[in-house]
Amino acid sequence: MIRPEVYQENGYKNRDDYLNSLSEDYGVPIDAVLALAEVLGPDEDFDGLVSNLEDAMYGGWFDGMDEEDDDG
Repeated sequence: MIRPEVYQENGYKNRDDYLNSLSEDYGVPIDAVLALAEVLGPDEDFDGLVSNLEDAMYGGWFDGMDEEDDDG
């Protein structure tokens, strides 16, 4: 189990601060980060979660989500 202090040791206030930072850094909606983090669990926060977010960023999974629909 991950120690709560690990977030502070890595420069974050807590897990929420870390997850919000990941959302901003990878350009992935926070809801997606939170859902993925819930599925993977805290033990994967610095490994599996980051790998999945990198896949999302480079794979364009969320491209256009924040853009308006131009279909009139």
